[in-house]
Amino acid sequence: MNDAVILFRDALQTTFGPLDWLPIPDGTIHRFHVPGDKDGTLNGWYVLYLDGIASGAFGSWKAGSSSTWNSREPASLREAEQVRQRIEQARHQREAEQHQRQQAAAVVAVRQWEQAPPADHEHPYLIAKGCQPHALRQSGDVLLVPLYLGRALVNMQRIYPDGAKRFLSGGRVKGAHSPIGGPEPGAPLYVCEGWATGATIHADTGAAVACAMNAGNLKPVALALRTKYPDAEIVIAGDDDRQTVGNPGRTAATAAALAAGGLVVFPEWPDGAPPHLSDFNDLANWMTAQ
Repeated sequence: MNDAVILFRDALQTTFGPLDWLPIPDGTIHRFHVPGDKDGTLNGWYVLYLDGIASGAFGSWKAGSSSTWNSREPASLREAEQVRQRIEQARHQREAEQHQRQQAAAVVAVRQWEQAPPADHEHPYLIAKGCQPHALRQSGDVLLVPLYLGRALVNMQRIYPDGAKRFLSGGRVKGAHSPIGGPEPGAPLYVCEGWATGATIHADTGAAVACAMNAGNLKPVALALRTKYPDAEIVIAGDDDRQTVGNPGRTAATAAALAAGGLVVFPEWPDGAPPHLSDFNDLANWMTAQ
């Protein structure tokens, strides 16, 4: 028993880093703190079974990742079926837990949003980014950026005066977006990563923008908008992560445009533009300063 538990912990440590505890092999979902995540968070999860072939699954709510583990390969069809059923059971437990976390975060989002006044035009982040607040609200010195799935408010991004950003713990991000402006017939509908980038695009074009909040969410948001607005000209306004290996912003934006049957645009850098600039807000602020 201890050997299997230790081997399972080794698999967890290969993914998450050193852990100073042993997994509990009771076949139920357990949460844990992922090394490097914010103090007090429990973004990691695992489930471990020991009867028959020791097997389990683990992942991170924050990263959206999941992996499976077996102590050895099944020696028969019966053992293989047992492992398959366990992994399926773990998947259902994970999805139920995730749904519960998302629902709880949505309740918090709605409550905080309803209690917050409109954002101050003089908020340090808005001044630094050269943006109007549009529909943002503010709690203390923290900007509240709403994320909607359809008409439902499901999460918020909290932006602090120093620019630090945090989503509500457990809140849904995939497929959700923060809108700026409303779609108009015959006008393009832009999809971008960050809210400040979206505000810059809206100020420049007057068109509606859906802020997906990160590169990995561009495709889910674009596909959802394509379903809702089948005739719209969807334009993915991608980040150009020139200093990051693989340029994830450009790669994700191109993939989103292909999947949604849309167009893709990137900032056009003038001569002398510093290489650390990556998005349309960066470009606008640099051009203003010249």
